[in-house]
Amino acid sequence: MSLSTGPLRRAAVLALAAVTALGMTAACSRKDDTGATGKTKLVIQTFGKPGIDQAVAAFQAAHPNIVVDHQKLGELRDFQPKLVQWLGAGKGAGDVVMLEEGVLLGYLQQPDNFANLLDYGGAGLKDSFLSWKYQRGMTSDGKKLVGLGTDVGGLAMCYRTDLLAKAGMPTDRAEVAKLWPTWEAYRASGVAFKAKNTGAAWTDSATGVVQPYAMQASDRIFFSPDNTLIADSNPSVRHTWDYANSLISDGLTAKLTTWSKDWEAGFKKAAFATMPCPAWMTGVIKANAGDEGAGKWDVATIPGGTGNWGGSYFAVPKQSKHPKEAYELAKYLTGKDGQLAVYKEVGAMPSSPQALEDPAFRDSRNDYFNNAPTGKIFADSVRTMRPVFLGAKHQEIWESVFMPQLQAVEQGKASSEEAWKAANAEARKRVG
Repeated sequence: MSLSTGPLRRAAVLALAAVTALGMTAACSRKDDTGATGKTKLVIQTFGKPGIDQAVAAFQAAHPNIVVDHQKLGELRDFQPKLVQWLGAGKGAGDVVMLEEGVLLGYLQQPDNFANLLDYGGAGLKDSFLSWKYQRGMTSDGKKLVGLGTDVGGLAMCYRTDLLAKAGMPTDRAEVAKLWPTWEAYRASGVAFKAKNTGAAWTDSATGVVQPYAMQASDRIFFSPDNTLIADSNPSVRHTWDYANSLISDGLTAKLTTWSKDWEAGFKKAAFATMPCPAWMTGVIKANAGDEGAGKWDVATIPGGTGNWGGSYFAVPKQSKHPKEAYELAKYLTGKDGQLAVYKEVGAMPSSPQALEDPAFRDSRNDYFNNAPTGKIFADSVRTMRPVFLGAKHQEIWESVFMPQLQAVEQGKASSEEAWKAANAEARKRVG
């Protein structure tokens, strides 16, 4: 999209009005980062597909004295170890870095590596975020604001209309939602789908249902609010594990490893009919399924009707030479216009109440997903959701411990009980 059109132009104009003072500040900052240009260079480091290209362009258009170098550093598993290393070494981290919510608490427990955004006006942004989203960026004593929230992962169920039609099932999203008011109904519909021998699986993987299922089941998962590991004693973890294994034993999954090349190829091959999709996943589906998938995917409500999966923050490492300008960049990207630009680019759901109420989100539809009213569907999914405590090592315990063990069951390398015991033993070992 060109800078001369629509919301992006409005975003640029608003950003320009809001940051005139910043431009003056930048003019007084160190200007040797880009050599002869005399401009201040800000490096922002992200993982995944953050969809901030248009928002960064708008910020730069409003800040002629600043150049933003957007470094896209692979998936979270690629980026996270590097960031830990850079923060420890005191060099290498960008001026703004992206923190996934599953690792955020770990950083909040060691906040000395980050600038206190309260020193740059962060307290005034409290009403610019959903209250729980803003609060999660704070240290437990409330004295330091480490991160400003980007998106939230309001939940829905994405499905392929062509595969459901092949199985003789309804394809209209209102009728499709009636197939899975609960997770047990979702499983039963999967069994019925499998009986039609369409050549596709019901869903991509057992691991794909764990996060949305667990997020609805309790206000905690692997850790209690005092950060004690409770994976083997929290009933909701075991219920989630057993439910995921029931999909495996029923033969309803395509046995694909999420984020793998085979998983990406599965979208083009129409290898599965449904998958739980947080708002940000719509961009992933579109990227992986390509043009041939346009109009074949649609979006219906998630079993259980609510929940959150994912969402990130932008933080300013203390090693940044330009913390004021970095704060302004993070502030713009997480503000109303920045978040609406990201929603337009990759479908990530805003955490800004002002953005959520803006017609650009509230009344939005997604052409790729059969013109589904995605703004309404995703907004409805977070109206009644309860924040879930994740713990400092949530992401590690899920991605490096429980997820591989569940995949081992899915691939026939271990029984459910063997994998459950192995996962809990490894979790205890890692937490210490």
